[in-house]
Amino acid sequence: MPIADPDLRRTWLFGPGADANAHEAMLASGADALIVDLEDFTPPPRRDEARRALAALLPRWHEAGRIAVVRINALDADGPDDLAAAMPARPDVVAYPMAASAAQMQALHAALSHWERALGIEAGRTEIVPVCETALGVVDVRAIAAGSPRIRCALLGAEDLATDLCAERQPDAVELDHARRRFVLECRAAGIEPIDAPYTWGDAEGAVREARYARRLGYRSKALVRADHAQALNAALTPDAAELRAAAAVVAGFEAARERGEDRALVAGHWVEVPTYRNARRLMERARRLAQAGAAESGDAVGQPPPETP
Repeated sequence: MPIADPDLRRTWLFGPGADANAHEAMLASGADALIVDLEDFTPPPRRDEARRALAALLPRWHEAGRIAVVRINALDADGPDDLAAAMPARPDVVAYPMAASAAQMQALHAALSHWERALGIEAGRTEIVPVCETALGVVDVRAIAAGSPRIRCALLGAEDLATDLCAERQPDAVELDHARRRFVLECRAAGIEPIDAPYTWGDAEGAVREARYARRLGYRSKALVRADHAQALNAALTPDAAELRAAAAVVAGFEAARERGEDRALVAGHWVEVPTYRNARRLMERARRLAQAGAAESGDAVGQPPPETP
């Protein structure tokens, strides 16, 4: 898989299944994971057309170093036909809509195992991303995640979730705030990476603002529906130079204090204790791995990494 570490998959871009122009825009966007959506983004009369396109589409995304994702329909609807078309093209991830139970994940796990055996694909290679876009899906995400070892990430819905909540959708997303906060908590408790809900308005400024807010809550990945937002969101979800300088100051100050036998350090007016030190080290290490992944994609060399995270 192009990007193995879930925390480095910053952007997950949804796109329609039967729109070749959209596929080109997705590939050029710079998003880390590209999701061809056979569910809501593909009207039922065009699903056969979209399925036929997968054989050529997914290998192109693989060649470009992108994570190739297919969102199928539910297994009690068009999902089996979607898998029959998708699996020969070897998607890295299969996303499941309206995820609400471990039983759904167990059924999808079994179906993927069948196709992997039939096609000679490495067992367990295909990941599952449950898309939690109902109230039940959000509150039960830990149980959902336990349904399959293939689950390393889960994605928070936006529009369907707001509808299920009877919420009034607005660009400031106040109506999703509790779900967003609970989802990151539940995913961390389950040991999987949370993917923040997509920003579904047209302005890039609003998308970046929402991504920065989500980052503060603990998200390191975000879904999106507009290809032209991907670069800005990648930047918003990547530690910048100022953040790295601040983290390095925290690390240096704390380590110097420990060498003096002190329990904590005062850095820029903030008392730094062990958890803050570890968080700074983690941020520096993630920045190093992101730079390494980018260099591998471009063929460039990478500089000296910061110390490994303890």
